[in-house]
Amino acid sequence: MDLDDRKPVEEGKFAYEGLDRIMHEKARLGILTSLLTEPDGILFTDLKKLCSLTDGNLSRHLQALEKEGLVEVWKGFHKRRPQTLCRLSDEGRKRFVEYLDQLEQVLKDAAAQEKAARKKGKIKRSPIPEGWSPA
Repeated sequence: MDLDDRKPVEEGKFAYEGLDRIMHEKARLGILTSLLTEPDGILFTDLKKLCSLTDGNLSRHLQALEKEGLVEVWKGFHKRRPQTLCRLSDEGRKRFVEYLDQLEQVLKDAAAQEKAARKKGKIKRSPIPEGWSPA
């Protein structure tokens, strides 16, 4: 197939503007998912274990998420020991659910594209056209 014979590209079809960069990072995705499951919040030590993060790493990610208004961090004491409670803000919950909806769309689109390519027999790669070389 000649590359000039392809159909026009649909602009922005896979831009996924709803994938917010602040959430689209492995550790933050784990933090937000953990907090989504516990509306009343999770203690810092438990959140650290759930996400397999160090104290410093979790603190840094929580600061970034808090700055964006996605999480709330509360300091207090229990039996004279300091504790930190972390939870999603109302805005954070709303934005994270919207993010998850967009991420779900990415998965649906990818699956649909793969299915369509298989149906058309396009999974096998054709030889690289003459005149092209590795970048």
